[in-house]
Amino acid sequence: MQAGSEPTSVPGDERPVLILANLGTPATPTAAAVSAYLDEFLSDPRVVQLPRWLWLPLLRKLILPRRSPVVAEKYASVWLDGGSPLAVHTAALAQAVQARLPAWRVLHAMRYGAPSLAGVLQRLRDEGTPVVRVLPLYPQYSTTTTASMADIADAQRDGLRIE
Repeated sequence: MQAGSEPTSVPGDERPVLILANLGTPATPTAAAVSAYLDEFLSDPRVVQLPRWLWLPLLRKLILPRRSPVVAEKYASVWLDGGSPLAVHTAALAQAVQARLPAWRVLHAMRYGAPSLAGVLQRLRDEGTPVVRVLPLYPQYSTTTTASMADIADAQRDGLRIE
């Protein structure tokens, strides 16, 4: 599976699902993709806790237009054939865990970017998946990472058992 590709659905697969979830990455190392990623990430009130009326205009009119091209160049310097290093290695980790947990479906998702955690949870709910466990791939709890992921899980919980 390519690092940025969406997990495929498996109709009729009733195994519980383990989602290995990482922070996120832009889809491509371009200024436009980096801007979209950073906008999603830095617009999250869990990440930047300034008043929205102050922060969002600064972010969208000043910071993103100036920083995105510079950050895109840095991403391009480390980009791999399958995508960003974080996306490639998160997908590879999910495949390795899947090989060791055949009784589970192991997927990967990103809190920001693709495959999005919200999108993966929506597809699993549509498939009628019985149980989903979300494992954030962070070394410690933080409101800017783990709690932000819990926000998404809570928003997608309707009709889906998320542990």
